[in-house]
Amino acid sequence: MNKSLRGTLLPVLTAFFFLALWHVLVKLSGSDLFPTPLDVAKGIQELFEKGLLLKYIVASLFRVSWGFMLAVVVGVPLGLALGWFRPAYEALNPMIQIMRPISPIAWIPVAILWFGIDDTAPVFLIFLASVFPITVSSMAAVQNMQLVYLRAAQNFGVQGSQLFRRVILPAALPQIITGIRIALGIAWLVVVAAEMIAVNSGLGYLIIDARNAGKRYDLVVAGMVMIGLIGLVLDLLVRQLEKFDEVRWGYGQR
Repeated sequence: MNKSLRGTLLPVLTAFFFLALWHVLVKLSGSDLFPTPLDVAKGIQELFEKGLLLKYIVASLFRVSWGFMLAVVVGVPLGLALGWFRPAYEALNPMIQIMRPISPIAWIPVAILWFGIDDTAPVFLIFLASVFPITVSSMAAVQNMQLVYLRAAQNFGVQGSQLFRRVILPAALPQIITGIRIALGIAWLVVVAAEMIAVNSGLGYLIIDARNAGKRYDLVVAGMVMIGLIGLVLDLLVRQLEKFDEVRWGYGQR
């Protein structure tokens, strides 16, 4: 079977099997509360017709975009600097390792206290959730870089900022991209949790509001489905970075 065809057919068949199994299990359970796939599809259509679906998706993507991009702008240069300059690593790494395990969800009360109930609070939480994985992956990418690259560059007289731009950054890019993929997944998880508490819009708010307003579990699951589909699309977009020649070499042959 053609590789590209198999790559398309297998996920489609798996999704079809999952939907069929879901439908059968709901029918066998006799539950009137939990929705079937058809009920969820109708819920998505209802949200679309009311204009809420696009509104909530845009709200969530807006928050993720700002928080995540800020994390990339801060995390990548910081990680590269800490990976290269040993004194900076020794000074800041302990604080990073203390802050990193603290769940972003634990920061929700503090974020609300500092920023109130508006977009700033979830953006702050997304930034916190994303910046540490990006920083650590960038730092590790430099520290684990093969010395042969540095020695070859030094033999050609490459030094200073030129060394960083032409050798260190390209060598670190594959691992940095991997860290960015992981951080984006975490950011998408956090925005949903934050929207359930800290704001009154977005897909997270949709889920908690549908549950509270008449236990509309078709809309609850519809929100969950949209979160999963958008997460898949975001991951696929980030993976396109792996196709650039400057990055592709680091992933080997596939």
